[in-house]
Amino acid sequence: MKTVYIDGQSLTLEDVELVANRKAKVEINPNSVDKINKSRKFVDDVIQGDEYVYGINTGFGALSSVIIAKDKLERLQLNLVRSHACGVGDYFEEPSARAIILLRANTLARGFSGIRLTTLEKMFELLNKGVTPAIPKQGSVGASGDLAPLAHLAIVLVGEGKAFYNGKLLSGADALKEAGIEPVVLGAKEGLALTNGTQAMCGTGVLSLLRAEKLAKIADIAAAMSVEAMKCTSSAFDPRIQQLRGHKGQIKTADNLLKLLNNSKIAKSHENCNKIQDPYSIRCIPQVHGAARDVFAYVRQTLETEINAVTDNPIIFADDNDVISGGNFHGQPVAFAMDFLGIASSELASISERRIDKLITPNFSGLPAFLTDDFGLNSGLMIVQYAAASLVSENKVLAHPASVDSIPTSLDKEDHVSMGTTAAVKAERILNNVQNVIAIELLAAFQGLSFHEALDPGEGVLEAYRHLENYVPKITEDRVFSYDIKNIYDVISSGTILETVENCVGKLY
Repeated sequence: MKTVYIDGQSLTLEDVELVANRKAKVEINPNSVDKINKSRKFVDDVIQGDEYVYGINTGFGALSSVIIAKDKLERLQLNLVRSHACGVGDYFEEPSARAIILLRANTLARGFSGIRLTTLEKMFELLNKGVTPAIPKQGSVGASGDLAPLAHLAIVLVGEGKAFYNGKLLSGADALKEAGIEPVVLGAKEGLALTNGTQAMCGTGVLSLLRAEKLAKIADIAAAMSVEAMKCTSSAFDPRIQQLRGHKGQIKTADNLLKLLNNSKIAKSHENCNKIQDPYSIRCIPQVHGAARDVFAYVRQTLETEINAVTDNPIIFADDNDVISGGNFHGQPVAFAMDFLGIASSELASISERRIDKLITPNFSGLPAFLTDDFGLNSGLMIVQYAAASLVSENKVLAHPASVDSIPTSLDKEDHVSMGTTAAVKAERILNNVQNVIAIELLAAFQGLSFHEALDPGEGVLEAYRHLENYVPKITEDRVFSYDIKNIYDVISSGTILETVENCVGKLY
């Protein structure tokens, strides 16, 4: 397994996934050590001098004008972490929490935060020894950064709060003890350095984006299966059409579809049929799936910038012997990106549900009603389409942008906030729904293709069909379809269907 070296400026989204999901080891890049130590020396010099610097020897937020005595600076930081650890609701899943730790460590490793190297190394110990702070999903307004979620990370470092270790939820003290990690005694500015940034929205956002990019490929596979099941034409995917419009995502999607449909005997069987045009949910797959891809590209660019950004306040410029208060903690860029991610992802489900509806409708599909032979006695996939419609409608509610909202905090000192973490958590929920809808389309298209057993579909479609045969049988009578949907959802999560198809047709975009 690859070791991920942290320097604050070269982390990739794929590195985040390695650490979050596959538990790759994390180490500090030696080139960062001098920068971290220089920044810390600046803080130590402030403590010894007579200058007052926000967050080092002052209160926080609306209390920034309150001067704190030198003998209370460590207590100030502990109080900060304790008071800010006020999140509520469900905890972030382990991969998201690990991503949050990694991203916070990465920005601190940049050397502009004033944290001690030994404190930063404790964060690496959490990751490398499998201690995952229990971080509630709710309670952040996204400026001054993700204060509440990051405080729940920091509180475990000092041996308080709660954390997961070996699958058990323990007190922070017990989790550290069982893992063999000594708790930290926070020095000046360290509580603020640990809690002031956009890492909760980014940690969740990175994993959601990577998932969305893969789901876009699965959506193309499901769509291609539907094309074949309903004997639709691939002429609308002609590259000449896509080039005339020029959008990259559209061009890539059409290319994917043609790869999946290559050498289709089903297509040859209806070359001279009397169909003139297919419904939009078929004909406009490149335009809709492609537009989502273009959004994902924008989100990727935003996150690649943000995960290597310094998002503290104040920022220490040790080389210039200066410290400046600014607003890099404000999550607006990520908030916009997360809202856009949710909106674009929801459309993958929206158009998928329309294809599901066409598959179960004989006038469009040419297949038996509800994809069952003995309809009447059997309901077939009638209510399965209802489930997809329900999820799509739920996404319409969830896709309302969080980033257009703001609410003043801290006695109106912090009077405009981003709601970026809310946007990121919503995007994650939307993707769960999208994956279920695509799983339903795969089930319906699989069943539709089973009525064409005498003819082989395109190479990629055939490979997907054969792979799904291992997890869902052909529908011959009514059964509990919830189990089939869950099986396919898990197949999508495992990545095996995408890997199998790509091994056959080549990499999808």
